[in-house]
Amino acid sequence: MRREIAMLGLLLFASVAGAGERGKASAVLLPVPDDATVTMSIWFKAGSQNDPAGKEGLAYLTGAMLSQGGTKNNKYDDILKKLYPLASSYEIRVDKEMTTFGGRTHRDNFTKFSGLFADAYLRPAFSQDDFDRLKSDQINYLKNTLRYASDEELAKAAFHWFVFQGTPYQYAPEGTVQALESITLEDVKAFYAQYFTRDNAVVALGGGFNKDAQAAFEKSVQSLPAGKPTPVPAPQPKAIRGRQVLLVSKPNADCTISFGCPVDVQRGMKDFYALWIANSWLGEHRNSSSHLYQVIRETRGLNYGDYSYIEAFPEAGGRRQPPANVGRRKQAFEVWIRTLPNAKGHFALRAAMREIKDLCDNGMTQEEFDLTRSFLSKYVLHFAETTSMRLGYAVDDQFYGLDKSHLEQFRTMMAQLTLADVNNAIRKHLQYENLKIVMVTGDAENLKTALAADAPSPIQYDSEKPAAILEADKQISTFPLGIAAENIQIVPVESVFEK
Repeated sequence: MRREIAMLGLLLFASVAGAGERGKASAVLLPVPDDATVTMSIWFKAGSQNDPAGKEGLAYLTGAMLSQGGTKNNKYDDILKKLYPLASSYEIRVDKEMTTFGGRTHRDNFTKFSGLFADAYLRPAFSQDDFDRLKSDQINYLKNTLRYASDEELAKAAFHWFVFQGTPYQYAPEGTVQALESITLEDVKAFYAQYFTRDNAVVALGGGFNKDAQAAFEKSVQSLPAGKPTPVPAPQPKAIRGRQVLLVSKPNADCTISFGCPVDVQRGMKDFYALWIANSWLGEHRNSSSHLYQVIRETRGLNYGDYSYIEAFPEAGGRRQPPANVGRRKQAFEVWIRTLPNAKGHFALRAAMREIKDLCDNGMTQEEFDLTRSFLSKYVLHFAETTSMRLGYAVDDQFYGLDKSHLEQFRTMMAQLTLADVNNAIRKHLQYENLKIVMVTGDAENLKTALAADAPSPIQYDSEKPAAILEADKQISTFPLGIAAENIQIVPVESVFEK
C-alpha cells in the first residue's frame, strides 16, 4: 500500500507553466528530486497530418534528420561518440499530430548532453549524405520491413489506412513509397522552417533538474525562429456502410486480423473512462484474463493473443503499456486478432464478432464490471512507472487540453463510474454492423469466396476439447457475418503503402 501511494503521488505531480488551451503551455515540469536523471522533451505541434499532398512521409523524414543526422557542429558519427561516455541518447517520435523530440541523461552530464541535444533541433546540418541514407531507410521500412517482417504490424497499419481513408490520418507516419521517392532535401528544409518554431513548441522537463538547467533548456528553445503554422482540421472519416473487408494477399502468410471503426471519445471525457472499462474487460492489451483472450487463445489455442483498443496503440507487438505522445483528435475502436493459420481465420473473425455483438447488445454484468474496475484502479499505476513516461503523459495532457491530468482522472473515474455508465457508453459508441476489417492472408481468393457466401467455417483441433466448447463452435462456425461480395477487395501486399 505504501508503494502504491508513493507511485500515485508521482503520477499526479506535474506542474505546467503558462497553461491554457491546447498547446498554450510554455513548459511542462515534473521535478523528481530523488531521480538522478533528467528527461528533456519538446513537443512540436505537427505530424504526418501536416504532410503536403504527394509528400506523405515528409514529417517523419524531417524528424529522422534531426534525431539521426548531423548538426552544423558535429557529424552524426561524432555525435554518437560523444553521447556514448555520457550513457545518454535522444530520439524523436513522429505521429499523426505530435512530433516529440526527447532525451535523457544523468544530471551530472546535463550541460554536455543538453548542448548536443540543442544542436540537433537548433542547428541541423541537413546534409545530402544524411538525407540519402535516411530516406533510403524509410523507403526500405515500407517496402520490406512493414510489408514482410511482421504481418501483425502490417495488418494494424492497413487497418488505419482503411478506416481513415481520404483523411490526413490515412497514411502511416512513414508515408508511402512513391511520395518518399519524390521528397527532396529542400522539402525537408522547408518543413523544418515551417513547423519547428518556438511558437509551435512546448518544452517539458522531468527528473532531478535544477533551476539553472530549466532556464538553459527553455532559453535554447526560444532560440528557434518565430512562426505559428495554420492548424489542420481534425479528420472526418467517411461513414462506414456495412461490413467492409480488405484482404491483403501475401504469399505463404498465415492470417492476421484487425477490425473496428472510428469512435468519438477522448481522454478527459466521462464516456472515455467508461468505455475503457468495457474495453479492458473485452481485450486489455497483454492481459490473459480479458474476454477475447479467453475465448480465442486460452480456450481454443488458436493464436498468441487477442486484444482491443479505444485509442492509438502503435508498436503493440513490442509493448506492454500504452505509449505516450501519440495524441490524436480522432480515435478508433480496434480489435486485434494475432496471427493464426489461414484455415482458422474465418472462424476466429466470427468468434470475435460474436463477442462484440454480445457486448453491444447486452452490456457488461455487475460482476464483470466490479472485477474490471477494481483491476484498472490498480493497473493504471503501471501506465507510467518512470519519470520519462510520466513526463510523456503530462505532455499529452496539454495536447488534450486537460486541466486535471489523465492519470488522475482515470483513478477518480474508476471510483465514480457505475455499471449503468459503462453500458450506456457501450450503446452510444460501440457497434458491430458497420465495420472495416483487414485480414492479411496467404489464401485471399478462397477467403473472399467463403466470406461472400457466408459459408460455414468449422474448425478442427489437434487435441480433444470439452463438449461445451464443441457445441459453442457449431454456433460460431455459422454465425452470420453478412458481408456483401462487393464490400470485399483484395490487394497484393506489394501495393500496400506504395502510393
